[in-house]
Amino acid sequence: MSTAYAVYEDALFVVDTARETVVHEEPFDSRTECVAVTDGTLLVGTFEEGLQRSTDEGASWERAAGIEQDAVTSLAVAPHDPKTVYAGTEPSRLYRSTDGGETFERLPGLTDLPSSAEWSFPPRPDTHHVRWIEPDPGDPDLLHVAVEAGALLRAHVDADGSVDWTDRVSSARRDVHTIATHPERPAHAWVAAGDGYAETTDAGESWQHPQDGLDHTYCWSVAVGLPPERPDGSTPRILLSAATSAREAHRVGESYLYRRDGGEWERLDDRGIPTGEGVYRAVLARGDDETTFWAANNHGLYCTDDGADSWTGIDVSWADRVGEQTCRGLTIVVD
Repeated sequence: MSTAYAVYEDALFVVDTARETVVHEEPFDSRTECVAVTDGTLLVGTFEEGLQRSTDEGASWERAAGIEQDAVTSLAVAPHDPKTVYAGTEPSRLYRSTDGGETFERLPGLTDLPSSAEWSFPPRPDTHHVRWIEPDPGDPDLLHVAVEAGALLRAHVDADGSVDWTDRVSSARRDVHTIATHPERPAHAWVAAGDGYAETTDAGESWQHPQDGLDHTYCWSVAVGLPPERPDGSTPRILLSAATSAREAHRVGESYLYRRDGGEWERLDDRGIPTGEGVYRAVLARGDDETTFWAANNHGLYCTDDGADSWTGIDVSWADRVGEQTCRGLTIVVD
């Protein structure tokens, strides 16, 4: 049993996946960017109305306090403490809440890093934003922070809000869109970036780029599971959405899914989920076990329970309405 929270460009959809029913639809006047759920609180980042917060399953909303920027572009809940929430914005700022997203304080030092002079988001070259925040499951103080575009950074955040930043390392990707971690793999992280795929086994001190078989290297979303047939979990299963370029991923619509089980990448065509022409890049999420994954794109919501060998479409009503929109964020909550 699980609930899916998906944000597209102008709305939030809450789906009871067992009943295949949209239990709540919330239109927003501002473009939605990201979604998170923590401790009974629903959080939606918007591009013009800041961070919107609901404690009654979307019946009412209020703006979270303490975030100065109107554009909230990323959210993350600390795996060790559901009351701790991180938010990233445009222009690039990093904020932390310790009360479940009710109030936030800005964490210092992000734009003081030497590489910040080179950060720029090409469609709006005068600015940049925090695209993704990923806490390390093995270190409650460590965050991976992706600035689009220009840097993948590390931050060690103390309880008092002081931050020890590490600037980008030479092997890190520069245009990171998504970072995935796994609770049983501390110090590991997997990255989908506009300049390719990457992974680390040393908490981001160095990055490797295994791309054999990956014919499309504008990567958008990544999800990771540890298949049960590998008791030691030595080889994770990695799913990746990718396209040739940003144009195909977001505007023309020609994107693909890939899977890697330790060797070369395998393209997943004809598996029950649309790929190729007419398909915008999917947003991926791990489900309630190691072989269950979810994907949301402009054709709808899809699930696999066999590690991506086959996918089933969830018969929800939003697909007709969002056919020309990209999914901005997807969160799966196991009931």
